[in-house]
Amino acid sequence: METLRRLFLSSSPLLGSRFLEVLVKAQGPGAVYFQKKPGEIVVNEVNFVKKCMSAENSQDDLWGKLICTNFKVSFIPQEDSSKQKSTLSHLLLGEHDIPLTCLEQVVTVNDAKGKRKVLGSNQKLKFNPTELILYCKDLRIMRFCFQEAGPESAKKVCLAIAHYSHPADLQLLFGFEYRGQRYYESTGTLVRCPVVFTAGSETSTPRLCVGALFNGSTGQGGLQTPSFDRPSDWDREIKRTGASEWRVCSINENYAISPSLPEHVVVPVSLADQDLKQYSLFFTDQRIPIWCWSHKNGSALVRMTSINDPQQQRKIDQRIFTAITKSHPQYSDVIKSDLDKCLPSLQDVQSAFIKVRQICVVEPFEESEERWYSSLENSRWLECVRAFLKHSAEVVYHLDGKNVSVVLQEEEDRDLSCVVSSLVQLMLDPHYRSLVGFQALLQKEWVMAGHRFLDRCNHLKKNDKEEAPLFMLFLDCVWQMMNQYPAAFEFTETYLTVLSDSMWIPLFSTFLFNSPKQRAQHLTDFAKSKAIPHGEEQAVFFPPVWKWSQQFSPKDQTLFNNPLYVGKGAACVQNGEVKSFRRSKVFSIYQVQAGVFLATSTLGPGSSSLNGAEDPLPRRSSLVSELKPDFSPVKDESPSERFFRDWFCRPADPQGLLLPLLMPSHVVLWKLFFLRWVPEACIPRGGPVTTFHKLSQLVDEIDVLQRQLRQTAAPPGPGAPPGPGAPPADQRRMYFAAFPPNAPPTTLDFLSSSFPFTPVGNLCRSGIHGTPITKFLNGARVWLSTETLDNDAA
Repeated sequence: METLRRLFLSSSPLLGSRFLEVLVKAQGPGAVYFQKKPGEIVVNEVNFVKKCMSAENSQDDLWGKLICTNFKVSFIPQEDSSKQKSTLSHLLLGEHDIPLTCLEQVVTVNDAKGKRKVLGSNQKLKFNPTELILYCKDLRIMRFCFQEAGPESAKKVCLAIAHYSHPADLQLLFGFEYRGQRYYESTGTLVRCPVVFTAGSETSTPRLCVGALFNGSTGQGGLQTPSFDRPSDWDREIKRTGASEWRVCSINENYAISPSLPEHVVVPVSLADQDLKQYSLFFTDQRIPIWCWSHKNGSALVRMTSINDPQQQRKIDQRIFTAITKSHPQYSDVIKSDLDKCLPSLQDVQSAFIKVRQICVVEPFEESEERWYSSLENSRWLECVRAFLKHSAEVVYHLDGKNVSVVLQEEEDRDLSCVVSSLVQLMLDPHYRSLVGFQALLQKEWVMAGHRFLDRCNHLKKNDKEEAPLFMLFLDCVWQMMNQYPAAFEFTETYLTVLSDSMWIPLFSTFLFNSPKQRAQHLTDFAKSKAIPHGEEQAVFFPPVWKWSQQFSPKDQTLFNNPLYVGKGAACVQNGEVKSFRRSKVFSIYQVQAGVFLATSTLGPGSSSLNGAEDPLPRRSSLVSELKPDFSPVKDESPSERFFRDWFCRPADPQGLLLPLLMPSHVVLWKLFFLRWVPEACIPRGGPVTTFHKLSQLVDEIDVLQRQLRQTAAPPGPGAPPGPGAPPADQRRMYFAAFPPNAPPTTLDFLSSSFPFTPVGNLCRSGIHGTPITKFLNGARVWLSTETLDNDAA
């Protein structure tokens, strides 16, 4: 056994399938092996490496091989650790794999010499490393020790990881090589896909590699997510929203007008193509104003860049606004919102994210950590979230309450406007709260609108100044609303977290390019470099991330389904009676107070942030007087105050308009995302997953019973199966299936507050029991100070 183990660890990665089979049978179940993807090349590797699983003891540490490929960093343990096994199994990445694009920093350490170095591309390392620490963009921290490994081999693998995580060109990302290899497989040039053996059973069976799994549906129930790269997708969206006075315009076909806009956009019917071509010369990057969405009352949401020529600004604005006014049935006014003046800058967002990441991941949770709450507040991340939610709610008021169209203006119209336009539509249109609708929203407002994912995610690590987590901020804002209205969204926070992780896998077009034109150009250039015949460039296209079968099995995809979701026309069942979805009386008071706060702080006379330049991130200390519980009637209410008060007083409708709660106690830290890799923050058999588990079982049981009732009531036909039965396990909507009638319920040991993620191989912290952070993790309110928390506990 030991001989086979050493042979595997020291051998070439190109092991024959027969040797793998022998090794599986010799080692038995539980062994883990390296699986290459098509086009993946092993660059360097080192044996006898220890992966540190704890900072306080080495009992759970793993020994194995560390491998660097042109796609990822892989750690292949000698034996599978069932204790550390993740619940969510990834089809592209192993449990100990890190995509190179996910690496934030590569740090080498030499304990004997007391040296530490952050490695970049083409750098030299003058000492033999004893440790390697990988800081990841998904907030993981991986630590490997080389005490038993060869010093030169350890140095080479560290340098290889640093070099290949800093590609000099976009086409050096693994996705291009992967898609090129898949093209030649599909055209008959045989590139064998390696056979791997699934460990975990006495009779391991061969299966195709994950490259053969790229044919899944893009949504649930066979629904396809529109790509908005053709006029028909825009026509359907115009028809769905009732925007009869808007049309699809194709003047940017072949990107003839603007390199950052899609080939097809929606514009007012009254604007001719020739006029649009003329106006485009005055807009930044020649981006003409584009339609986002229309309200049923006729008001429209439009995005627009700034105008380069100040002398032409008033003239162009007047013509554009007149066309938008004509598209409204009542010829209502148009209001412009200058996002650059009203919202935090990209630098503010980036700075806040770095700070909140540091206090949640990098800095240790000390035993007497009394500054954690103040550090979280001082990071200003939650204030950024509140600022974007607040401004989006204000735009909603103008569209829905005042029945006027709103133009979102930003200098380049590719960053802040993506967040605000998406949030506004999410609040107003329940279609975008379904899974397929949400994906369509992201495709429309982010991918096709030209959000610079390549620069903002810093995939090439060339310019840190361009990096900004705008998409992460948007997902946090969505989670805040999901947390406040759990029945209004079809998807779960697991879906949002998986979506954020997908940004760092360079196989999907969704998060890899700055614009549709850049994607098309790079694919064409790559096809030429690989001698792919002209006209077949689309054969190497990057699939969108919405093809979830590329990453997860049908069973794991059921984790995306929210059991609390109230679909269109559905009712809430309470105590056996069908009732409308209503708030409790006490909670309604707090919501009214939140609505009044929102109205008075952002929409009061003379302080409208649509046109003003107020401080987008007021310090919480300055808001204390406004947050005192004063429930006295408001005199001389403005129309905006009345709108928000009336809405918060009405029963909440999951399929209607939604407005966020914005008091500090309502906007909280997204624990699953920020704290999932911190072992001390993980609550075994606790947290929201316990509720999710029970609700999933109940929903699954209801689905089974309804299917049985339908089968029983249906008249027997020729060939009908005898008697009703439960649906197959792979067709259930919920991850957790209902127990059979006579089966005793069992307690699931793998449930924890970080479900379905497991904190594997993170640098652990000191104990935190009995500290303020434990109260926070157990659901305590976010107080304004730790002194208040101490007084409350007393």
